[in-house]
Amino acid sequence: MHEELLDIRRLQAFRTLAKTGSFTRTAEALFLTQSAISHSIRALEADVECELFSRVGKKVHLTLAGEVLLKRVEAVFASLTAAREAVRDLSAWGKGRLRIGASITACQYILPGVLREFKECFPDCELVIEPGDTPDTLAALRDNRVDLAITLPPLRDGAFRFRGLFQDRLSLIAAPSHKWARASRVDPAELENESFVVYNRRSYTFRMIEDYLRRDGVAIRNTIELGSMEAIKDLVKIGVGVSVLATWIVQREVAESSLRILPLGRRQLKRTWGVTMLKDRKPGLTEETFIGLCESACQGLGEQRLPAPATG
Repeated sequence: MHEELLDIRRLQAFRTLAKTGSFTRTAEALFLTQSAISHSIRALEADVECELFSRVGKKVHLTLAGEVLLKRVEAVFASLTAAREAVRDLSAWGKGRLRIGASITACQYILPGVLREFKECFPDCELVIEPGDTPDTLAALRDNRVDLAITLPPLRDGAFRFRGLFQDRLSLIAAPSHKWARASRVDPAELENESFVVYNRRSYTFRMIEDYLRRDGVAIRNTIELGSMEAIKDLVKIGVGVSVLATWIVQREVAESSLRILPLGRRQLKRTWGVTMLKDRKPGLTEETFIGLCESACQGLGEQRLPAPATG
């Protein structure tokens, strides 16, 4: 059988009466009439089915049941006060929480410096990072599991707002010992026979690569799927296969001559990275600060710096 919760206003009257011992002073403290206080106490006693006060003239005292109830009521009001203070603290400078969704690539190459600077600005702000590819982070945004996400542009979805950070270019990556690297050219006819080391076949990026090659009449037939960019680069270095990666991800390896960048085709294949948020959600101070730090961190990463769009 479902029992209704005790009325908080009746509990307030009960608590105050227990402290004052007087209906008159309780009514004055709560800005109510004595009649209203009497009615609240009678209704509360009816709810708990026992007397809470013994009345001796104008003075009232708690019964044993009243003493038991008062201990529980004091705990309830203490919890409510703590809850109010906790919520109020969130409006203080630097307090609160920021939940970020980001791909493994962004987590590894973009976020470390951004998060370090963000914590210097807001040391008391709780940071939560949820790794995932663009479809996963967009789902997390829609379900209110994250506040912002570093993603590629959402595909035909009006629920989101996208603020571009930078564009990068995808290129074929091979070991220096690969015949294409030695010849400094790629034979398109041989692409279908090559093993491609990829991050995730279900990702936006892999679909972009497939569509790009399909236009040239090339189908990717052999893939090795790995969930780590570093592991992908390591396999390519030892000649297990080739990969298609952004040039900024392999800058160090190219400088060390452990990997070579080759053209994927006659056309350039570019992606746009940005910060995605729900369209109807206005970013707060911490979110705007995070976006600004991302913009600074991404300068020089891609092929072209994008202008910041209007936020209205």
